[in-house]
Amino acid sequence: MATYRISQLAERSGVPATTLRYYEGAGLLSADRTPAGYRVYEEAAVERLGFIGAAKHLGLRLEEIVELLAVWEAGTCSEVKADLRPRICARLTDAEARAAELAAFTASLHTALERLDALPDRASPCDPQCGFLSPVASGSSRPPVDVVLSPSRQAAESEAWRTAPVACSLTGEDLAERTVQWREAVDGAVRAAVPDGLRLTLPVERTSRIAELAAAEQQCCAFFDFRLHLDGPHLHLEVRASAVGTGLLNDLFGTAT
Repeated sequence: MATYRISQLAERSGVPATTLRYYEGAGLLSADRTPAGYRVYEEAAVERLGFIGAAKHLGLRLEEIVELLAVWEAGTCSEVKADLRPRICARLTDAEARAAELAAFTASLHTALERLDALPDRASPCDPQCGFLSPVASGSSRPPVDVVLSPSRQAAESEAWRTAPVACSLTGEDLAERTVQWREAVDGAVRAAVPDGLRLTLPVERTSRIAELAAAEQQCCAFFDFRLHLDGPHLHLEVRASAVGTGLLNDLFGTAT
């Protein structure tokens, strides 16, 4: 039976080695160890990763995938089907609700654009009657719509970092360069502990650089949560990560003093 080292499995499956390590810690994937301590995976791991990937594409949370894997391994195809169907239905309901929210938001944007285009070009200052967000003129068939995400959607979006894989797509020189950039940007910060993370207080003049780095970091390390708060001459940067990612957070941003 073929076996794979972690780098070989990553190449065979297309799943980064950092994600494989995270899957192991989350209970999604198991590995044997060589006498030297290297991870060794059996051929079945390739099929298992394919199943995990398919489940993730359906929007299932990692906790749900762990439960589904237990049925997939020990049960029959019909049992997997019975377990999976209500999960897909729940995701479909959420997706349909989001589609309705986006449709309402799209209509609201069209209304605002129509209102904006209808305004005369005047040399005088704006007044309440010419605001593009003011109530739509009589005769319009499309009143403005306030879009409010459903509570379940709000929770999913605001807490997505908690279930994101603790894996970074940057490697080698790119990772080293990003680390240097962060350490320069937060040099001299006053650090304090916050729930799940760290708050760094910096001069407000660094806001632009910090925001730029935080946006870039989200593209490669979605397990970090960034929150910026401007307070007069100070910028408060809060960085959070799940328990699995705490070590990486401390390595990059330091610890509370």
